[in-house]
Amino acid sequence: MLSAQQEQEIIRSILGGDKEQYATIVKEYQQIVANLCFKLVGNKLDVEEVTQQVFVELYSALPRFRQEARLSTFIYRITVNVVSKMLKHDQRNVSYDPSLVHQNDDIQLSHEDQLLQEEQHRRLHQAIGMLKQEQRTALVLYSFKDFSYNDIADVMQVSLSKVESLIFRAKKNLYKMLTATTR
Repeated sequence: MLSAQQEQEIIRSILGGDKEQYATIVKEYQQIVANLCFKLVGNKLDVEEVTQQVFVELYSALPRFRQEARLSTFIYRITVNVVSKMLKHDQRNVSYDPSLVHQNDDIQLSHEDQLLQEEQHRRLHQAIGMLKQEQRTALVLYSFKDFSYNDIADVMQVSLSKVESLIFRAKKNLYKMLTATTR
């Protein structure tokens, strides 16, 4: 991970005309952006497209970057905005590719337990995909990216109380969806 000072130096170089330095930012953050995109979009084809679009928009937005915050926060904000625009434009729901559900390789499970775990992961990701966009974004940043409520508010450009409400409603809606299917 780049230090704040390294980020500032690279951004100054890019804004000064050294376009080759942009590759450093892409290399440093590409996997992080792709992981967030997968959690928000749910399938591999869209992840590649959205990740590429994030870095196109980031390049255009760098002159507006206030170096008071971390570059990663700025990149997360752009990622959330790009995903949000894409989902609105295409008017589609998030659909998770079940073949991409990660399993814990450290634990040896019986075949039956492994199938049960895969089914639980699939149902969870399917339910997350059915949440409203803002709820899904807040929940993913909180649960999968370990963001604080303050960081989520900054990335989503909403108030702290809105983040609290979004996460509360997302958890409540997930509970309803998951318990309704088991009855």
